[in-house]
Amino acid sequence: MKKLLVTLLLTGFFAKAQAPWDLQQCIDYALKHNISLKQSGISNEISKNNSEQSKAAILPSLNAGVSHVYNFGQTIDRFTNTFANTQVLSQNFFLSSSVVLWSGLCQYNNMKASEYNYMSGVEKLKQQENDLSLNVANAFIGVIFSEELLKISQNQYSVSVEQLERTLKLVEAGSVAKSVEYDIRAQMANDQVNATTADNNYKLSMLSLKQLMNLDTVTNFSVARPEISMQESQLLENNIDYVYENSLKTQPSIKGGEYAILSAERSLAASRGKVGPTLSFNASMGTGSSGLAKHVTGYNSVVDTLGTVPNYGPILYNRVDPILSKTPFSDQFKNNVNKSLGFTLNIPIYNGLSTHTAVKNAKLNAYNARLSQDLTKQNLYKNISQAQANAKAALNKYHATQMSVDAAGESFKYAQQKFNAGVISSFDFSTAKNRLYAAESNLLQAKYDYVFKLKVLDYYQGKPLGF
Repeated sequence: MKKLLVTLLLTGFFAKAQAPWDLQQCIDYALKHNISLKQSGISNEISKNNSEQSKAAILPSLNAGVSHVYNFGQTIDRFTNTFANTQVLSQNFFLSSSVVLWSGLCQYNNMKASEYNYMSGVEKLKQQENDLSLNVANAFIGVIFSEELLKISQNQYSVSVEQLERTLKLVEAGSVAKSVEYDIRAQMANDQVNATTADNNYKLSMLSLKQLMNLDTVTNFSVARPEISMQESQLLENNIDYVYENSLKTQPSIKGGEYAILSAERSLAASRGKVGPTLSFNASMGTGSSGLAKHVTGYNSVVDTLGTVPNYGPILYNRVDPILSKTPFSDQFKNNVNKSLGFTLNIPIYNGLSTHTAVKNAKLNAYNARLSQDLTKQNLYKNISQAQANAKAALNKYHATQMSVDAAGESFKYAQQKFNAGVISSFDFSTAKNRLYAAESNLLQAKYDYVFKLKVLDYYQGKPLGF
């Protein structure tokens, strides 16, 4: 029973894995697995970290430290202020803090510049996702187109095979010359080449789609053919300026450019802030200990002789010597505490024109950001105009090609009947057949070219790309 259940589960899994993927599934998979997109996401995370760090830079700094030092030879102990000729151990503990009180709003503007730079990166990442989605849609449509073209090529080859079978019977009966058989065989070989080329193009288009999706694990991957209506879309009736105005509101590249301008302007303000003075507040506290530190624990009274006076005797005096003991570490740690508070005013006067140059470059960067935004808008308007014109041209080409296919189909039907009746030559028959194949190929190309151009217009208006 368990084996049967496992078999059913595995069968269901592989059936699901082998089911054809629609366009939205392909786009979703590509957005999750595309390597270039992942790298852009990492770069965006770095920008986010830099933005968070710029905010934290405004807060006071706090640092602590410890030193454990052995001194050899003659040295002055900093805690006892005495000379030492032996090995001396000294320890130092400190805590310091500093905060910038005024810097011409330089830190604040740097914080805002980093924040806008991160927001610009977010929009650029969205733009890259949209571009990837459009590329996947193009590759998806390319797969469908090449698959249908392969079927047409295979159908043409099948017609040639059937025609060869009829011709062989006619040759055996003596109704047609042997040369007609060779003509049909030549046509069949040409159709086989077309089918092989179409099959190779199909495999290449499938490979392109898989590479965009970074899809390597699903071996039985196939795409679902959507229902496509060739009616004229409402998008083609929209005014270009109307589409353009909507694109300005939805395209991430436009929003990203606006954030880039704000970031450059804040960087300019930060550079100007460095021209003025900077006022900082500093505070520190420290303590330490020394191996030479000693304290008095008592006194010894000693009677000593200064000398002897003739006819009097020795002169005696009492000397008091202190009894010294090593000061404990805990006492030194408590007694050696020192504190400091201070203000620092830094006034830039001349630094090799570095501040002046930074302001000039920041102005140029801000101006360049505005130019880049203008260029992005110009290219957007140009691309929308081009996409709409191309969509209209593709639709007109489709209608014209449809009439050509109808005419070529009727022509081939009569040519086939006439050839079977021996009225026309094999050359005329092959010409009619090739004309039909070319017309059907052109119709397919016009059809999917029109479909993709509509997807481009959807893309510029921020609409979903799925069918």
